[in-house]
Parts: sequence; C-alpha cells; structure tokens
Amino acid sequence: MSYQQFEALAMPVMIFGLVAFMGFIVWDLAKKSKAGRYGTAVLFFALGLGVFAFIVKEVLIIVVEH
Repeated sequence: MSYQQFEALAMPVMIFGLVAFMGFIVWDLAKKSKAGRYGTAVLFFALGLGVFAFIVKEVLIIVVEH
C-alpha cells in the first residue's frame, strides 16, 4: 500500500472519528450543564453546521477539480 492510498483511506476515517468524539463532547456538555432537550438540540445543531460546512467544502473541491 502506497502512502497516497493510505492517506486516502485514513483521512476520512480519522475525520469521522474526530466528529464522533466532538459529538460525544457536546452530548456530555449538554448532560452536565442540564441543558434540556431544546438546549441539547441547539448544541448539536451548531455542531452539525460545522460538519455540514466541511462536507460542502469537500464536495465543492471535487466539483471544481473535475
């Protein structure tokens, strides 16, 4: 396996792991601060916007390169 193949495989896996860990952190923060259902939804919505922006950026890079 070449370095490029490893990087192409490892990068999405590591990014998914980072996003999942951030989700756990937000969930734990909401639980410890007793944010309630609405507050937890707002926290996850804010995290979701960041993840959505990252996905849109990757899609735009692929579209522009082709």
